Amino acid sequence: MKKSTDTLNHIKSNNVSDVTIIGGGLAGLCNAIHLSKCGKNVVLIEKNAYPKHKVCGEYISNEVLPYLAFLDINPFDFGAVKIKKFQLSTTKSKLISAKLPLGGFGISRYTLDLVLSEKAKENGVVIIQDTVLNTVFSEGVFTIKTKENNTFTSKVAIGAFGKRSLLDVKMERAFIQQKAPYLGVKIHVKGDFPTDLVALHNFKGGYCGVSKVENNAINLCYITNFSSFKKYKNIQDFQEQVVFKNKFLKEIYLNSEAIFENPITISQISFETKKPVENHVLMCGDSAGMIHPLCGNGMSMAIQSAQIASKLILNYLNGFLSSRKELEKQYIRQWNKKFRFRLKAGHFIAMLFRKEKVAAILLQALKRIPFLLPIIIKQTHGKPMKI
Repeated sequence: MKKSTDTLNHIKSNNVSDVTIIGGGLAGLCNAIHLSKCGKNVVLIEKNAYPKHKVCGEYISNEVLPYLAFLDINPFDFGAVKIKKFQLSTTKSKLISAKLPLGGFGISRYTLDLVLSEKAKENGVVIIQDTVLNTVFSEGVFTIKTKENNTFTSKVAIGAFGKRSLLDVKMERAFIQQKAPYLGVKIHVKGDFPTDLVALHNFKGGYCGVSKVENNAINLCYITNFSSFKKYKNIQDFQEQVVFKNKFLKEIYLNSEAIFENPITISQISFETKKPVENHVLMCGDSAGMIHPLCGNGMSMAIQSAQIASKLILNYLNGFLSSRKELEKQYIRQWNKKFRFRLKAGHFIAMLFRKEKVAAILLQALKRIPFLLPIIIKQTHGKPMKI
């Protein structure tokens, strides 16, 4: 639904909207498109300009395709590659392969975020490049203040600001008080790698995802315990001394050419439990919970969480939910129903593969009983989304 120029000018001049979205990654943008498509006035505040590379595995399960179609987005129009196969190796370079039960696709965050942001603007979403410093909820209205001294007010606020933010500290969220011991590193390279394959290769203290994205680029993204990484001089030294102990990773890195001038990194990654609602803000994507990258489905979860939030917000704004309390109660219930088991399964699988001896035994069992691997994969993936 297109908005009139008068409506957009009113939002821009008065900073008043139905919904303010804090953060413009996958969850934030999908919420923005969904809500604006259904006629709501939406302001999205994102600190970075589009497009931008992010530390991300860049593999997405096909379960989100029906919902992306509803949002009028076809990732294959923008170069996404179809992925049908999966490989997993241990720290000892023992390998097992399987077909993905549902399949998926690879597309970079650089491209996907840009495509989604353009669709949001086409729908009339007002996108502001700024940093949110504080949110205050009073008498049924959110007041949101930013670094550029802007103030926005809205009936509903969505938190989609990613893995870790100053807002988490401001809200005194429980997880932010815990250790965040992980470091993520990502690079795109050119080289020889099957287009239809996503691989997860373990090394001591971490694991690396490998898959193709658009323009024949290979995305290499790994996560490691920072305590393991800091023993080495730099990323190159760490890779040579630790990552390359896995022969598959060594072969890929040494036989490819870097597209990025330097790898991009993110530190202080936490997999601690988070609450889906904080200070009446509905949390989406990584702001609500993160699955271990070993399970490779975080992007899908971010997109699915947007659908859950948007549907409930529309019901609330259209008078089909009796109160904000009911909105928050239903969001927590639906979020947990959709994702709580996935997160627990992800934690458990990652824990097993951190133990070298256990991982070796598990891999041998999977080789003897190969149909078990697709069953395990299904524990962190869902069925095609219903519209």
